[in-house]
Amino acid sequence: MISAGLFAAAALNPAKAAAIQGETGAQLSYGDLNARSADLARKLRQHLGEGDRVGLLLENGLDYFVAAWAARRSGLRYVPINWHLQSAETAYIVANSEARALIASTHLSDLAMRSTIGSDTLDLMLTIDEPFGDFQVVADLPKAPAIVEREGSAMMYSSGTTGAPKGILRPLGAQAAGTPGLNEEMMRGAYAIGPGSVLLAAGPLYHAAPLAWSMGTQVFGGTSVVMSAFDPEMVLAAIERFGVTHGLFVPTHFVRMLKLPEATRRRYDLSSLKAVIHAGAPCPPEVKRQMIDWLGPVIEEFYGASEGGFVKASTADWLARPGTVGRSFAGPIRILDDDHNDLPRGAKGTIYFQLTAPFEYYKEPTKTRDTVLDGQWCTAGDIGYLDEDDFLFLVDRKHNMIISGGVNIYPQEVENLLTMHPAVADLAVIGVPNQEFGEEVKAVIAIADGHAATPQLAEQLIAYCRERLAHYKCPRTVDFVAAIPRLPSGKVRKHELQALYEAPKL
Repeated sequence: MISAGLFAAAALNPAKAAAIQGETGAQLSYGDLNARSADLARKLRQHLGEGDRVGLLLENGLDYFVAAWAARRSGLRYVPINWHLQSAETAYIVANSEARALIASTHLSDLAMRSTIGSDTLDLMLTIDEPFGDFQVVADLPKAPAIVEREGSAMMYSSGTTGAPKGILRPLGAQAAGTPGLNEEMMRGAYAIGPGSVLLAAGPLYHAAPLAWSMGTQVFGGTSVVMSAFDPEMVLAAIERFGVTHGLFVPTHFVRMLKLPEATRRRYDLSSLKAVIHAGAPCPPEVKRQMIDWLGPVIEEFYGASEGGFVKASTADWLARPGTVGRSFAGPIRILDDDHNDLPRGAKGTIYFQLTAPFEYYKEPTKTRDTVLDGQWCTAGDIGYLDEDDFLFLVDRKHNMIISGGVNIYPQEVENLLTMHPAVADLAVIGVPNQEFGEEVKAVIAIADGHAATPQLAEQLIAYCRERLAHYKCPRTVDFVAAIPRLPSGKVRKHELQALYEAPKL
């Protein structure tokens, strides 16, 4: 059975690449993606019922699309699992989601087997490459009868920056399998994703945006380029080699590309790029200016969350209003105070998006009630404001806010300032206990090559901030570490840093 939308490409041009492995050039054709995902879909549905969960514990590669499309075209919910997590964390997601199937890579066999501990719902454990433990190879399962295909969905787990990840559960749609969803239609409308598009998503496919945008490109008959890991020069080489038209990045990717020697950056022909899109975390203004200077007016930004919202800013939008993340592409935005009163333009408050589709945090009714207002508005907990022309500006995440002497301090402002300092490779700004003021500002910094972690450097960085920001916003102390704990999405795991300094957020 050929599904509408995505698999129309398989019928029209089965040899066309649906996905390419960026490092090697290996390809997965539309014909193969259709046949292999249909086979796996039938085998899954022999054991699972509509709406059941399928855990995906796979490294970035072509097989990820086979597994994800198998679940999506068979009315199942696929649960991408971060393989950078510890086994107790992955086992929590498997058990919490009540996954009935787990598809894993042989490369992740030890983690996969540990991830099954504590689950009493798993009926099927599969691998696409080689068998291990109780995991069977998909190809070794007996053929299964045809099924009536219908659209499934992703069940993403929040990144866990403030605690245990939470599953975002949405109702299944009624549309035919493989047809564009609302978010995919917004991708097409905002960035002209279509059959001629070649999209490179630089992040891990277990993260919401890279997987959604890669599969969305395939819905419209384009080609997705996947990298096994982010290497700045290899990404540039892949853009040139495959004629990439759309790139999807987070700001830390930009920083790493900008820190390549200029001669290296200039070596590659990047003229195929029509849109270089960034999201996932606020982009420091200096980083964005340098990207525009390098690549021209193709730098695009979108802001949203798995819960909802889609705000976009073009290069022209941002240059006219530096710092904006753009205007909403998916309904109105409200800025509310802590009592859920609307705030005037320019006033900082919690950002609420109009719900485009209902959702709940699985097994978290209190969290759902705290996030969804009046059944019509939802928030990811970010702080921002709207200007007179409905352009949105982010300030920081609410749980990152530092309260020192009764004054609200948003660490993102300091992080933006220090990100491109030559001595800084990476950083995070957090609040730590202070007996007099409650909290004080601390910068935790991974230093760049060629610099030494000395008290003198710490003093220089504090002075650098005090020359450019109000003194109360600036770090009182600087600590140097080997690495900042980040999720591959680019978000800092600030709760880990705060735990080290015994400054938990209430």
